[in-house]
Amino acid sequence: MEILNYINGEWVKPDAREYFEVINPATGKIIAKTPLCGRSDVDAAAKAASDAFLAWRRTPVQDRVQYLFKLRDLLKANQDEIGRLITEECGKTFEEAKAEMVRAIENVEIACGMPHLGKGEFVEDIAPGIDELMIRQPVGVCATIAPFNFPGMIPFWYLPYAIAAGNTYIVKPSEKVPATMQFIFKLIEQVGFPKGVVNLVNGAKDAVDGILEHPAIRAITFVGSTNVAKYIYSTAAAHGKRVQAQGGAKNPVIILPDADMEMATKIIADSAFGCAGQRCLAVSLAVTVGESRNQFVEMICDAAASRKVGYGLDDGVQMGPVINSFSKSRVEQLIGVGASEGAAVPVDGRGTIIKGCEGGTFVRPTILLDVQPGSEIWKTEIFGPVLSLVHVNTIDDAIALANSHVYGNQASLFTSSGNAARRFRYEVDAGNIGINIGVAAPMAFFPFSGWKDSFFGDMHGQSMDAVEFFTQKKVVVERWPKEWTRKF
Repeated sequence: MEILNYINGEWVKPDAREYFEVINPATGKIIAKTPLCGRSDVDAAAKAASDAFLAWRRTPVQDRVQYLFKLRDLLKANQDEIGRLITEECGKTFEEAKAEMVRAIENVEIACGMPHLGKGEFVEDIAPGIDELMIRQPVGVCATIAPFNFPGMIPFWYLPYAIAAGNTYIVKPSEKVPATMQFIFKLIEQVGFPKGVVNLVNGAKDAVDGILEHPAIRAITFVGSTNVAKYIYSTAAAHGKRVQAQGGAKNPVIILPDADMEMATKIIADSAFGCAGQRCLAVSLAVTVGESRNQFVEMICDAAASRKVGYGLDDGVQMGPVINSFSKSRVEQLIGVGASEGAAVPVDGRGTIIKGCEGGTFVRPTILLDVQPGSEIWKTEIFGPVLSLVHVNTIDDAIALANSHVYGNQASLFTSSGNAARRFRYEVDAGNIGINIGVAAPMAFFPFSGWKDSFFGDMHGQSMDAVEFFTQKKVVVERWPKEWTRKF
C-alpha cells in the first residue's frame, strides 16, 4: 500500500527521504511504508487549512454538519473494511477493531448536534438599554497527533467537533498504523468537504515538531505516553497553542469480598487482556481486599491461562499480538523486572509463539502476584497483557493505594455494596470511574476524562469539552438608545 498525504483536497506524494516499515504484528510481514514527512509537508497542510478557514467558518453550522451526516453513513457502510485494516496493522481482534469504530461513529453523531451544542447566550437589559451576549467562534487551524492503539477511533474524539464548530483540521496518524486513516480519508474525500478543510500528514517526530511550532496551527490534541504528553503540552503551550494531551495510566481495580466473583473475573480479564493490554483504560493493577484474595487469584489465573491468543482475523481468537518486536521485548523485560522484585509469575506469557504466525509479536496474558507498592513494576505503565495483583486488608487501604499513584486515568471497583461504591467514586482520584465495569470508557456524549499525570490541559476529548476546546468565547455588551430603536 502506498501511503500518501491528503492536502487541499488532493492526494499528494510526501516530501520524504526516509520511510518507516509498517509491519503486521501477527505475521511479521511488511504491509506498507510510512513516509517520514517533515516541516514542508506540515507547512503545505497548514497553508491549505488556513486558506480554507475563512470560508469554512462562514459556512452556516447547519450546512457544516451535513458533511458529517454523510461521513457517518460512509463510516458505517465501511466499518468491516476499516476493522480489517485495524486488525492487520494494529493487531487487535476483528471484533475489537469494529467496536473501536462504533465509538468513532458515535462521536460524529454527537458532533452533528453542533447547531445546539455551539449556541451562545443572550441576556437582555443588563442595564437600561444595554444587552449582553456571548457567542462562540472557531479557533482556527487545529491538529491531532494520534497514537497507534486506536487508529480509527481517537482522531474522532476531536475532528468532527472541530470542523462542525468551523475550524479546519490536520490529522497526523502514528507512523506505526497509517493505513486505517489512509482509508478513512478516502471516505472523507467522498464526502466532498471544501478543499483544505480536512488534511492528512504522515510522519514521526519531525512532523510532530512541525505541528507544535507552526504559527498557523492554533490548537493541538494528543494521546500517548506521559513523557511524550508532557513534551507535547509544554512545547505547544510555549508556542501559544491550546493543548489537550492525554498521557499514560496504571489503572487500579479493587475487588471487595462481596463482589460477584465470576462476573468480576470475566470483566477484569477482558479489561486487562483485551486489545493485548494496549489501551489507556486497561486494568493493570488488581487490588484484592480481605477474603476476596484466594478466590479471585485462582479464577483470574485460570482466565489468563485459557485466553485464546492468535491472529485477530481468525475465528475464536480473544487476543492478538502487541504492536511490534520492540514492544514485545519491552513487555517481556518488564515481566522479568517484576519477578526480580519478588513478584510470583503463576501465568507467564513470555516466549509466546503462535503456530502459523511464527513471525508475530505475541505475549500471552501474564499474572504478577504480590507486586510490592512503590516497586518499579508498580510504577511503570507496561502497556501489554500483564495484570499485577496486590492484597490489602480494608477498602481504606485499597483507596489509599489507588490514590498514591501518579496516574489518574481510570479506577474501578467490584462490589455489591452501594455504600462502598458511592464512597469509591467520591474519594478516588481518577477521571474515569467504573463500578462493576472494567473499561470505564465514556460514551461520546460525556468527556473522556483523566487526572494527574494521565492528562495535561483543561478540556478533554468528546462532547461539550470538545466544543469548549475548539471554540473561543466572545462577549459583546451593546447599547441601543431608545431614540434609535423608536425609528423601527
